Amino acid sequence: MDAIILAAGKGTRLRPYTNGVPKPLLPVHGRPILDWILGALPVVDRVVVVVNYLGEQIEQYLAAQTHVEKWATVRQNEPRGTGDAFMACKGAITSDRVMVLNGDDLIGRADLARLASVPMGILTHTVDEPESYGIVFPKPDGTLDRLVEKPKGLAAPQLANIGGYLFPRSAFDLTLPLSPRGEYEITDAVSQLAARNPFQVVRADYWLPIGTVEAWCWSQLADLSAVV
Repeated sequence: MDAIILAAGKGTRLRPYTNGVPKPLLPVHGRPILDWILGALPVVDRVVVVVNYLGEQIEQYLAAQTHVEKWATVRQNEPRGTGDAFMACKGAITSDRVMVLNGDDLIGRADLARLASVPMGILTHTVDEPESYGIVFPKPDGTLDRLVEKPKGLAAPQLANIGGYLFPRSAFDLTLPLSPRGEYEITDAVSQLAARNPFQVVRADYWLPIGTVEAWCWSQLADLSAVV
């Protein structure tokens, strides 16, 4: 199994702290966010990191880190969504399965191991504001029924898509549509795969998104024992 880390974003909601540092390298408890992510991964053959903004800093970090021996970067010169970032990695992936994670979310080590144990899957976590997230609706057997982006009128709690996926290599052969906002969405790959074969909904016990200054500040006080 290979792993892809999506780390090409500019981190605009974390400015001014990301003016000179890419978001995945912001420190949490003295370690870069990306360092926590790599340290929590199950055994992988290779890590591919998608970069753009200040990508040379991420490459310097990867050259010095000791979590994974084999790594590569793919530069997304014109970011056009998570689906585009994923598809850009097709030539860099060598395994039959690939785990895909966001470069600004900390997820528990045990949760990533559970995701790695299924043929195909999506990581979820309960949220109290479903209108702010992509919401996952599972079937009674625990596989994916459908994904709905930021639905209104749902009672809390609901299961949110937290940006962790396990795909077969055949996902790179899909054709993703351009979304209404002019991007290619990785969730369209999820929906297409789920329409063909059972796609497991995996519930994560620990999820710490770090997308805003407030979340980053709070993360300095968070208990990260589940990630270690």
